[in-house]
Amino acid sequence: MFDPNRVHFFDTTLRDGEQAAGVNLNATEKLQIAKQLAKMKMDVIEGGFPAASPGDFNCVKAIAREVKGVTVAGLARTKEGDIRAAAQALNEAERSRIHTFIATSEIHMTHKLKMTPEQVLAETKASVSLARSLADEVEFSAEDASRSDVDFLIKIFKLAIESGATILNIPDTVGYAMPDQFSQFVKNIIDGVQAPEGVIFSVHAHNDLGLAVANSLAAVKAGVRQVEGAINGMGERGGNAALEEVVMGLKTRNDLYNVTMGMDTTRLYPVSRLISRLSGVTVPPNKAIVGTNAFAHESGIHQHGVLAHRETYEIMRAEDVGSVPAVMVLGKHSGRHAFRDRLETLGYQLDNEQVAKAFDIFKKLCDEKKDVTDGDIEAIIADQVLNVHPEHSFELKEYAIGVGAGLATATVVISRDGQEMRDAATGNGPVDAAFSAIKRAINFSPLLENFSIRATSPRSDAMGETVVVLKHGEVTAQGRGVETDIVKASIQAYINAVNRLYTQAAAREIKLEDHPNANIC
Repeated sequence: MFDPNRVHFFDTTLRDGEQAAGVNLNATEKLQIAKQLAKMKMDVIEGGFPAASPGDFNCVKAIAREVKGVTVAGLARTKEGDIRAAAQALNEAERSRIHTFIATSEIHMTHKLKMTPEQVLAETKASVSLARSLADEVEFSAEDASRSDVDFLIKIFKLAIESGATILNIPDTVGYAMPDQFSQFVKNIIDGVQAPEGVIFSVHAHNDLGLAVANSLAAVKAGVRQVEGAINGMGERGGNAALEEVVMGLKTRNDLYNVTMGMDTTRLYPVSRLISRLSGVTVPPNKAIVGTNAFAHESGIHQHGVLAHRETYEIMRAEDVGSVPAVMVLGKHSGRHAFRDRLETLGYQLDNEQVAKAFDIFKKLCDEKKDVTDGDIEAIIADQVLNVHPEHSFELKEYAIGVGAGLATATVVISRDGQEMRDAATGNGPVDAAFSAIKRAINFSPLLENFSIRATSPRSDAMGETVVVLKHGEVTAQGRGVETDIVKASIQAYINAVNRLYTQAAAREIKLEDHPNANIC
């Protein structure tokens, strides 16, 4: 039965979220995230843009095949090839949705599409009709809606409904809207379209002015019943609406919104941590809902108030979003069952082989350091279990570092398909020297776009987790490494990023060595 008061959530972390600069998730990582989103009872998961690349197509196909209990969506332009690719990728989904879009603002139609409004209407009718014949449901998005003419939007949405769309999306594509204005804008569209029962209006807000969540909530107040966004607010430019903030905003202030939801909010914190770890995008400590300080109190006045009565300074409970610290301590005497339970608590759903591999690495780490924290475990999973190495990958065999007064040297031995390559270099510090030695050894010099190190816990024996982003021509890849030795972690991250560069280039049929911007040593 259709419930007009139920708000549905459409997660685009794996599509729009992954478009954030420097983020590059492989198929195994995307599938792991999708499984956790389904476990959280997300209504719709947008797995990717199938026509964009073979990698995106295969990711959507894998999610459609393996993730159940959720609608799986694939993005498509209003092009026949895009729509057929999306349908093919989604053909094993329990419930499939083709999400097709076309720009409707004058600036986009004139300068980007070079189409008249009449041509846009005609293409909408043809594409939605085709999509409806190939999927269980169709969502139609009017790109740059917040800068579009209301009368034209009403006209194109009515046409989309006639052609078979049952979800109508109103995107604030460039984060231009203001909450009060956007609420009235959305209400005018809903009132003007007069959609039949069962048609859902949706909103997709970007955060360029920091208002994506506020605009999403304002749209719900105006009658929208699907909110699109990404966990942790991931996305290109300023990001998308942070779904965890929208969800808890509606739940905490349901006295204002009076809506129902199907989301299991106790999964928000673990899923946020999982996505942060796999994407390499750190969640700020003061981030609402899922930041490490979201429920922390340092002020003496606040501490006294919370101790006296929790609700004096907490409008929601940490338990409501799943951020309660684990009580059970893991160490070298812990068993496999306790370890698996902790993995599930942290938001991972691994098969028996992956658990066995993680447990062996965990036991070895217990011999190296006294305390193994949740951060250590998460780093192990991200770097050594879910980080699947492609065929013909480079592998670190040995390394040696020398540091003197103002000069560092590094020697590396790297193998590929049984062949060993070794070289040495100097640099401004051990990491710089190691990176130079790797480039000399493998005879390949991609551009280093980003390099970061963070500790997995506040302890002095914490593992170091490094993230390296490399670019070569039009191909960008991210690599991770985690070790108690941060130099080794940095080397592993660099080699991992190189492997991913080659994998992505192969998927796109690009030869890195032949690229016109190549910088081969």
